[in-house]
Amino acid sequence: MPQEFQLTHVDETGAARMVDVSAKDVSARRAVAAGRVRTTAEVIDLLRRDGLPKGDALAVARLAGIMGAKRTPDLIPLCHPIGLHGVTVELTPTDTTVEILVTTKTADRTGVEMEALTAVATAGLAMIDMIKAVDPAASLDEVRVLRKEGGKTGLWERP
Repeated sequence: MPQEFQLTHVDETGAARMVDVSAKDVSARRAVAAGRVRTTAEVIDLLRRDGLPKGDALAVARLAGIMGAKRTPDLIPLCHPIGLHGVTVELTPTDTTVEILVTTKTADRTGVEMEALTAVATAGLAMIDMIKAVDPAASLDEVRVLRKEGGKTGLWERP
């Protein structure tokens, strides 16, 4: 199998391992990820009026996303602990969704896309927890990386 197609997180025997990144150069890295919580127009109306029974769902989800990014290596087994230099969580209500956009930044030897994805998922799950009394069918979907920058591979954007 050519080198570019070999799995990096398993050894020759197939056992999981954390990749050694110590020889990589430290560089500025940035990732942008997105997702959405699907709900009802009634929930969005309550959200906009701060009328949800549990309180300010947007504030709770924003903080949960930041906390999720910070805890990524505790949740994703082979993810390296890195110093996060910035995390922003943007939550935008539409007619029947809350759009989630997260940007993560670091200057380290490995990327921050897992932190961005974990922040999106955590913010979305916190939002569902805040609205489930009103909409038990709310769902989180389309969690994806939109863009990553830095490191050896440079810029990648979702086609």
